[in-house]
This record gives sequence, C-alpha cells and structure tokens, in this order.
Amino acid sequence: MEVKPLADRLRPQNLETFAGQTHLIHLLSVDPLPSLIFWGPPGCGKTTLALLIAKQTKAEFHHLSAVLAGIQELRNLTAAIEKESTTLFRRRHILFIDEIHRWNKAQQDALLPFVEQGTITLIGATTENPSFEVIGPLLSRCKVVVLNSLNEEELKKIVQRGMQELKTAMTDEAMAFVIQTSDGDARRALNTLEIASALRPRNDKAIGLKTVEQAVQKKSLLYDKKGEEHYNVISAFIKSMRGSDPNAAVYYLARMYEAGEDPRFIARRMVIFASEDIGNADPEAIRVAVSAFQAYEIVGQAEGWIPLAHAATYLAKAPKSKASYQAYKLAKADVEAHGALPTPLHLRNAPTELMKDLGYGKGPAGENLPEKLKGKIYYKP
Repeated sequence: MEVKPLADRLRPQNLETFAGQTHLIHLLSVDPLPSLIFWGPPGCGKTTLALLIAKQTKAEFHHLSAVLAGIQELRNLTAAIEKESTTLFRRRHILFIDEIHRWNKAQQDALLPFVEQGTITLIGATTENPSFEVIGPLLSRCKVVVLNSLNEEELKKIVQRGMQELKTAMTDEAMAFVIQTSDGDARRALNTLEIASALRPRNDKAIGLKTVEQAVQKKSLLYDKKGEEHYNVISAFIKSMRGSDPNAAVYYLARMYEAGEDPRFIARRMVIFASEDIGNADPEAIRVAVSAFQAYEIVGQAEGWIPLAHAATYLAKAPKSKASYQAYKLAKADVEAHGALPTPLHLRNAPTELMKDLGYGKGPAGENLPEKLKGKIYYKP
C-alpha cells in the first residue's frame, strides 16, 4: 500500500485547517468566480486554496501539471466538458494548472477560447511574476491574486499538526530550526519533519536539533532562476556596481552563483555594464569584463567564480560614464523623429561616374551630420 507524503496527508479539507492567506478567504464565496492566477512562493497553499474553492462552489475540479501536460491533454479535457454541456445537466468546471509559467505561448494561447467562452474557470498557479511569464491576452482575462509566504506562527501550527499525525514530539530548538529553514514553505517544513522523524534515534523522546540539521542538510537559497527573485538579485548586482560598492556587488554575485544561476548570464551583464555605465571613463573595463567571460569558459564551473569576482569588483570600483550610451539614445531619438535624412555629399562613396557627376564624395568637409541636424551634440564626455 502506497503511503502518501506527510504534506499530502495533511492537505486541509476545510477552512478551519487552512493556514495563512486570510486576505483571500473571500474568494470562496465569490459567485460567479472569475478565472484566477495565483502568484506566490512554493508551499504557500496555492493548490489547496484552489481545491477549497472548487469544493465551496460545488465545481468539478480538474488538475493539470504544466510540467507533464500539454495542448493535447487540454483538448481532451475540454472536449469532454463540452460534450457534457450538451446534456441537461451542466456543472461548473475549474481547471487548475500548476506551474502555468512552464507552458509556452502556443500552449497558453490554447486556453483563451475556453476561458473566454466560460467552458472552464481557470486557476493557474505560478511562483514567477505573471507579468513576465503569462501572455497578455490570458492575463487580461484573469484576476491575479498574490499569496504570501507563511509566517512563523502559521508554520508552527502546521508543524504541530504534522507531529500529531506522526505521533512524535520535537524540542523547541528543533522546531525553531525547522521554521527558520523552511523560508515560509509549509511543504518544506513538513518534509523536513517527516525525514527527521525517520532519522530520530530510538532512545530520543523528541526530535532534537541535531536530527533536524541532518534532515535539512543544507538550506536552499531563495532564488528562482526564472522568477521575480532572479530580476531582484540581478538588479541589486547591477545597482551595487553602479553605486561603486564592491562588497555588495560580490555578495549578489555569490547569491546568484551559489544558487545555480547561469554564470554566462552574469558575465554577459557585466560586459554590458562595462560599456553602458563605465564606457570611456575607463576603456579597460570592457576588456576586463570580456576576459572574465572568456576565463570562465576556460576554467569552468568549479573555479569560474574567481574571474567573475575579479571583474565584478573591478567594475564596481571603476569610474563611471554613461556618455557613449546616452549619445546613442539621443541619436536614435533623432533617427526615429526625422527618418533617413540625406547623408552629406562629401561623405558618400562614389564608385560610378554618374555618382561622381552628382557630387558624391565632394563638398566641404567638417560637418558630417545631415543638414537638418547640423551642430547637434550627442556625445558629452
């Protein structure tokens, strides 16, 4: 007989045992229920809340994982629902798509007609910012609902329920460590408890700190390589270099590198930064950044952080100038405003006699901008 994980066995079946997200309980009584996108960190109750909504609204609940299912599974499901709708008995159908951000544009597009026609009420769950990962047309047809990480008190209640289920006890010190290392994730807390319960020495009356530390082994860093935290940390990294703070720059570099971010992504951002923010104030900066990129390719993952840290601290301490970057932006604005203005004749190539006769390659030198932009200054070092 298969034994479900503790987190599944303790999934709340009613509001009394549901922890957290009190600001969203009103969703259980909304009628008609709009399609929703649940955006929140792992283990905050997205799936459970969707199940409770289906139960409260007496809707048929369908669950697809975006990791395992695709357009064909969606079509099979909606075909069955549409077939049922031709009968006198018609139920509401909630389609819960876990990790909806993993569906590509074509897969998300396939949802649109069924959401639009009301064939299904969609509840999509994502740990990543919907602004970046959910297509605009689908986003406009859904209400985005933000779920929060669970606080210490909420996690404590959940862990206590887990201990009752496992018929075990835990020291206060061990409990505090479980909560601290779970980062607001109920599933992680319960998984740690379940493993610690199995590891507990027979002579121990309660699970102790040492046993919990063995269960946790290594606390995961809060960093989602494709989610909002990805954008937050890379932004902090860039702004720290821009603010000439090598300590903060190397800290955020370590945050990304140790969490498994692609080092090439970090290196590319430093190459861009070297030109955009430092430019001609220190022409050596871009050479350092490019060399660090190449050095990483040579030395590999194990020691690749060394040249990246070298570059990050150099760029942070380098003098800053956005003059070349801003010059291009100003020039681009004139290109967009005035279109393709005639190039001065003395700058034109004259490979044929006709072109020479027309004056190509002739005329007074000195003013190289088109006549309409004569005297314009873009680059201000």
